[in-house]
Amino acid sequence: MDTVIKPGEAAPKFQLADLQGRIHALEELNGLIVVLNFWSAECDWCERVDGELTAFMDGWKDQVKVFWIASNANEAPDQIDKVVSNRQLPSVLLDADQRVADLYGAQTTPHFFIVDGYGKLAYQGAWDDVTFRQRVATQVYVPQVVEALIHGKPPPVTQTPPYGCMLVRFAE
Repeated sequence: MDTVIKPGEAAPKFQLADLQGRIHALEELNGLIVVLNFWSAECDWCERVDGELTAFMDGWKDQVKVFWIASNANEAPDQIDKVVSNRQLPSVLLDADQRVADLYGAQTTPHFFIVDGYGKLAYQGAWDDVTFRQRVATQVYVPQVVEALIHGKPPPVTQTPPYGCMLVRFAE
């Protein structure tokens, strides 16, 4: 799998606004584990993962920050806001020009990148091993990686192929 950033490398720094216009910067979160979820309001794979991911967040609250990053070129902020409200998602950031998606090499929605407390990429890939042909997960990667990092252990996996809807890009 050819990626822009490899596990163990410094995660690219960025600043993005949320739906309320507040700016969030990766460098402000030193010491926390950061989960970046490149996300789409229209993707059924994202909808499935949203419920699973939010269920883990209460247990992670003081050690982990999760950001949903909306990078699809065809999704307007009002559409994103409506879906975010319906699914009760926190911390959705807008990446309309796909600058951050390009920095990380995001390919699908969802596509996860986990940054450890030292600012290094610890994992990139899929939420779990569910695919079109395998409908039940036998491994759920993101929570495994986060739990290992919380306990000061190396992640059990650092990279998997992302799986979901293709990130929508428009030619310039």
